[in-house]
Amino acid sequence: MWRRRSSLSLTLHQSLCSSSSSSSSKLPNSHLHSSFFSSSSSSSSSATATATAAATATNSLDLGFPKPDVAPPFSASVNISSLASTTRHYARCYWELSKARLSMLVVATSGTGFVLGSGSAVDFAGLCWTCAGTMMVAASASSLNQVFEIKNDAKMKRTRLRPLPSERITIPHAVTWASTVGLAGTALLASKANMLAAGLAASNLILYAFVYTPMKQIHPVNTWVGAVVGAIPPLLGWAAASGQVSLNGMILPAALYFWQIPHFMALAYMCRDDYAAGGFKMYSLADASGQRTALVALRNSLYLIPLGYLAYDWGVTSGWFCLESSVLTLAISAAAFSFYRDRTAQKARRMFHASLLYLPVFMTGLLVHRLPDNEQCIKEDNSAEILSFLETKDEESENLNENEVMRSRVRKQARPPVAYASVAPFPFLPAPYTVP
Repeated sequence: MWRRRSSLSLTLHQSLCSSSSSSSSKLPNSHLHSSFFSSSSSSSSSATATATAAATATNSLDLGFPKPDVAPPFSASVNISSLASTTRHYARCYWELSKARLSMLVVATSGTGFVLGSGSAVDFAGLCWTCAGTMMVAASASSLNQVFEIKNDAKMKRTRLRPLPSERITIPHAVTWASTVGLAGTALLASKANMLAAGLAASNLILYAFVYTPMKQIHPVNTWVGAVVGAIPPLLGWAAASGQVSLNGMILPAALYFWQIPHFMALAYMCRDDYAAGGFKMYSLADASGQRTALVALRNSLYLIPLGYLAYDWGVTSGWFCLESSVLTLAISAAAFSFYRDRTAQKARRMFHASLLYLPVFMTGLLVHRLPDNEQCIKEDNSAEILSFLETKDEESENLNENEVMRSRVRKQARPPVAYASVAPFPFLPAPYTVP
């Protein structure tokens, strides 16, 4: 056996030597099931050549085992990285199309309205569903706004890097995204809240995308239309919680309506060159001195003053909110007055920052000082008792007056005819007949 293996090793060694002498010759493919190389050589070069020949012979052997399927290197990692990159790209586009920070502010106002309309027991599941539906509808409205204003945004420094002007996403893709989230948000509000809330959301989407957006290029009244759009979300939240629209629920919508005017007047004054380049008809563009713009901002800031008292008087909050709201409103009014006296970009920016501070503080005060349903009912019962007491007093006074009239008539009827004799011009003539 050993002799047979030695002869095999010698044969392989000779074949290696013959291959080195002739480059065109090839090693024969041997079909062997086992091999063992054992040779002793005095020179290191022959040992190295023998080892190389053994490796070559081993690689050339067909041992009969199935060869494993080897995938190309790094193919799976390349696919995962490309998928992650695509996901990040579209997520960023959807974030910018939705104007996510503005939409979250809309959700905050809607959630505040929901809590105010809930009374003492807040349905947190309903609150989450309402906020989710409001976020989806707001994202849809903002996306449609950018679809319609793609040419205008491309001309403005502030908006030229948005997904549509920069061609990071196509228009059909953006329209599909806006339609999907808009319908889904409206359906979510209809199923988890009520049809009133869903109707308010759908109407606000239409008002923002199809009325306010084109009006920005037609007339400066677009600012007031946009203020109506911003005032509807808290009313939506109130309707989702209570199922109705009542007078008490108009406090926060009124605050948002009047707050948006100085907020956007300051923004329009600071960015009026950019708005002019984009082709938008803003109020500040027709006011070169800025006096009318600042006056409108000041006037609407002053309109915010009575809202704190109305919230207390209508039983929505306690008396502390009346005081805090008055101080807060005077602060934003002071910033607006400062802008009116000195119409510069710095004063406009200060008023803009004051408006950004006003809204979250105002909503926080409403939530902290709100009255639960039982206290509101007590206050309503007290007012009802006072009204019934006053009505009773009125009825008693009316009855008393009627009794006095009847008594006077009876007295007149009981007067004897002879009493008129002294009145007659002649004593001997009969007394005059009186009709009772």
